[in-house]
Amino acid sequence: MERAKKECILLEAAKAFAKLGFKKASVDAIARRAGVAKGTVYLAAESKEDLFYQVLHREVRAWIAEVSNAIDPRMPADQLLALTSQVGLAYLDSRPLVKHLLFGEAHLMLPAWHDQLDELVALGKENAVQILKLGVRQGLFREEIDIDTVAELLLDLQLAFFVLHDRGPNRDAKLQRRKLAAFDLILNGLKNRPAAAPSALPA
Repeated sequence: MERAKKECILLEAAKAFAKLGFKKASVDAIARRAGVAKGTVYLAAESKEDLFYQVLHREVRAWIAEVSNAIDPRMPADQLLALTSQVGLAYLDSRPLVKHLLFGEAHLMLPAWHDQLDELVALGKENAVQILKLGVRQGLFREEIDIDTVAELLLDLQLAFFVLHDRGPNRDAKLQRRKLAAFDLILNGLKNRPAAAPSALPA
């Protein structure tokens, strides 16, 4: 199948799934919007479930690419974590399908695809892994940190912003305040650090 035709099908399918949900979106309507026959959709995907999975994969990859574009290895890694978090949250605001995947809603719709969907979710931590490794090389982060697990926790933190604070007045201000506090907690912890010993005075 021509790449452009398949891209058109996936684009229209993404719109339909985002607007109507998996159950209500019909392959017939997607085919009409894409300007192809229904059978052509089934050349692009084996089933409606496979079409939904391919759409999710495309959306997740676009999200990862958007965040990756903000990663400048010349910047300190702690600043990159805050910057990419902001970019990632802004992208999720406009991509409901990625949110459905990350919040587990897609798993409920396609229980037989649980493992494949878990693999897509795991892709969401790729940029955090890259930044954490950069931070270790820069000497900003401890060498012994469990990079994969910390990256998963950072992704969990981003999702928590949406689950707990994606509503009400002054939403953006509240998200910003909580994000700054969260990164301060991650980077600096709760405990007071012992004061540095005074350097010896020259003789």
